[in-house]
Formats: sequence, C-alpha cells, structure tokens
Amino acid sequence: MPTASRRIVYLGTPALAVAPLRALVEAGHDVRLVVTRPDRRRGRGAGVSASPVKAEAEQLGLPVAHALDAAVDVGAELGVVVAYGRVVPGWVLKRLPMVNLHFSLLPRWRGAAPVERAILAGDQATGVCVMALEEELDTGPLYASREVEIAPGEHLGSLRGRLVEVGTCLLVDVLGGPLVEPRRQTGEPTYAEKLDPEELRLTWSRPAAEIARVVRLDRAWTTWRGRRLLVLDAEAVAGGDEGAGAAAPGSLDGATVVTGQGSLELLYVQPEGRAPMHAAEWLRGARPVAGERLGGS
Repeated sequence: MPTASRRIVYLGTPALAVAPLRALVEAGHDVRLVVTRPDRRRGRGAGVSASPVKAEAEQLGLPVAHALDAAVDVGAELGVVVAYGRVVPGWVLKRLPMVNLHFSLLPRWRGAAPVERAILAGDQATGVCVMALEEELDTGPLYASREVEIAPGEHLGSLRGRLVEVGTCLLVDVLGGPLVEPRRQTGEPTYAEKLDPEELRLTWSRPAAEIARVVRLDRAWTTWRGRRLLVLDAEAVAGGDEGAGAAAPGSLDGATVVTGQGSLELLYVQPEGRAPMHAAEWLRGARPVAGERLGGS
C-alpha cells in the first residue's frame, strides 16, 4: 500500500496507458474516474470500439467519462495523465492539479511521438519523466526521471514496452509519498512532432543507417511491382560502399538492397495480403529480374 492513498482522476487512451492505470489501482489509490477519448471506428466496415484504457477501466469496475469537464466534479485531489492524446485546458488545471507520465527525458522530445523521434534521431538513450502538467506542451517541472538505454537495433515495440514498465514503477513511487517540490527542466528543448504516415515509406536514396531506423518503427513499407511490401526487420550492412557501384538505389542483390549510402539487408518482410516471412522466402517467390527495384511502380 502507498504511504499516501490519493483520490485520482486518470486520463489516458492507448494500450501503453493501461499498465499505469492498473498499477495505481493495485497500489491502493482511489481512482474516482477514468477520462479517455471517445469510442471510434477502428477499420473499414467495423463498428465502434472502446479505447484500451476504457476497456481496462470497465474490467476494473471504474467509472468512465469522455468529457474533460467531468474530471473536476468527482472530489479528486489529483489528475494523472498518461498518453491521453489531448491538451488539458488551463481552466481544468486550475481546479484539479495534474501530473503527467512522459516517455522521454525532458526537455528532449516534447510532444506526441517522443519514442519514435528518439529512434529516428539515433539516440542511444531516452527515459521517462513524471512532471507537473502545465497548459503549454510538456513544459512542466519534473518530480522524477529515469534514464533508459536504447539497445542497438531495438524496435519501437520493445523500447516502448520497457519505457512503460519503468515509467509505471516511477509513477507509483512518486505518488506513493508526499509530492516533493518539482525541479524546472534544463537544457535545449526538442520537439517530437506526430509521425506523418509518409515518413514510414522507405526512401532508398537515403543512407542505409537512416533507413534502418525507420524500419525499427515497425510500420515501414516500400512497394514491389506496384503493391505494398512491409519491411519488418532489416539491418545496415557494415562497410557498405556508396550505392554499391553503378546500381540504382532500391536495386536488389539477393536480400541486400542498394541505398544512397551503403546497403540494407532485408531480414523479415510482409507482402500485401500475405503473412510475415523471411526475406529469403519472399525472394524465392518474387524472383526479381535485372533492373527491378524496390519502391518502383
């Protein structure tokens, strides 16, 4: 049991916000309300479905609301925000102070996609912060932070899972006792803009090391004979030369793809309408001919 059992409103939406909610309940906090984004359609022809946080709250027997206004009327002393997906307005914060679990080492990577941007930038470490929420985006002072090393070649799913685990423990620790005076953020801010879907399309004229980072986001794609090909795993080839001689970027030499600088070895792919497979298996069926390139029409 925490040394301080708090009356909480929890604000969160996606799957990564489920574990912190569950942990706060298990720690003995009084979660009076869960606020999450409205149910939405998830796929062509599908009906509407609840957010992962809403589904978990219902399993835990917690009341749920979609309107932020409800947060200020349930007798809570603190709001806890984890990937809620919406800016909390100042009038709400004046009536209910809030803390936020953020998945970076602030002020680096303020914004909507901090884990993705850390991978794309080639960062070797990131982390988690528990901060006081302010109306401006991710500018609040910090109660606590913890650094997390990014393993070489680590993909988004793995890194995000580890950050959620570390962040959940940190959040429970911070809320388990008196809130200390938070410290102001120091350093040069960087901003993690929401990922544009086009950023996941592999541009073979770029260096192999940069392309490999895009692949690590788990949704990278290119085209092959006019159809989409997901690239699920790949690695830059050590010592690859500039574009492998005269071959154009996107050209295949077995499972190795020519890039603007060096080469990229395909490991796992998923052709449109088919299951994931080893790149070698895909090549046996694709049978590329001379002059064909990934990313072409």
